[in-house]
Amino acid sequence: MIDKKVALTMAQTIYSGLRLSGEIMMGDISMLNETWGIEGSLSFKLGKGNMPVIEINNGLAQASIALQGAHILSFQPKGESELIWMSEDATFAAGKSLRGGVPICWPWFGAHASDSSLPGHGPARTVDWKPIASKSLADGRTSISLEMQQSDQVKAICGHPLQVQLHITVGKGLDIALETKNLGDTPFALGQALHTYFQVSDVRKVSVEGLEGCEYLDKVDGFARKKQDGTVTISQETDRVYVNTGNHMRIVDTGLKRCIVISNKGSASAIVWNPWVETAEKMGDLGQDGYLNMLCVETANAADDVIELAAGDTYVMSTEYRIEGII
Repeated sequence: MIDKKVALTMAQTIYSGLRLSGEIMMGDISMLNETWGIEGSLSFKLGKGNMPVIEINNGLAQASIALQGAHILSFQPKGESELIWMSEDATFAAGKSLRGGVPICWPWFGAHASDSSLPGHGPARTVDWKPIASKSLADGRTSISLEMQQSDQVKAICGHPLQVQLHITVGKGLDIALETKNLGDTPFALGQALHTYFQVSDVRKVSVEGLEGCEYLDKVDGFARKKQDGTVTISQETDRVYVNTGNHMRIVDTGLKRCIVISNKGSASAIVWNPWVETAEKMGDLGQDGYLNMLCVETANAADDVIELAAGDTYVMSTEYRIEGII
């Protein structure tokens, strides 16, 4: 067997520059497995569109993660139904964002504050990330850490020297931590979101608890600032940035007889989004009536919650998703 240090050096060479996912071949996959694979629980393979994917399958849950965008494609605890929604019409192609899963919006959320020519939600969700660590934990969980590739193009888009890593731990719950370090000499205004698409039975029959009384910016109504009255329900196009939120939300789904519990740290804003019929049809990749089976409830630093990240400082925004049954 190849020496672990030699394998690590060779694997880092594979990722020495920005590589389009479609260019990664089976030899590269073998090297990834040699370096970061864990026998019986974590492996790499080529998925749809020849996109390299991490497959995790331990005694507690299974998950898949695309290296492009460090994009979580699925998470399913053993004995439970799928937690993450992916569109059947999602395009798996190099440099294209995926519809569904957990896209990473970074280092800004939405349109760039001063330059509309820059990509919405930043570059993180469409470029390759490299593995930097993997581990089997004593409690049966499996962890993988990824770092975004810093090509000249990405550096130019960000306009500031930054390092970003994503730490994912798969067990009965799904733990995600987005860690950003300011490598520059001046502060940076950091906006970000984990744009998670949750699988629901019928979005018209679910509710979101934990945002009662919070103010929100209503994008559908010209970003008017409003106040949430009661739980959040969906009966039309909904695109809201909630501010000054607490650390816990619940998606109550009577159809699937479950609650998805969302526990956040380092975040005081949340986005709730469903495109509804007309916008979904215009998008073209949401699938037939796909809007009915998905709901985005996003952990974020957005609007009033953008982070002033001092030079040399590191900021971590994290979330945990767990499933609880309901009667």
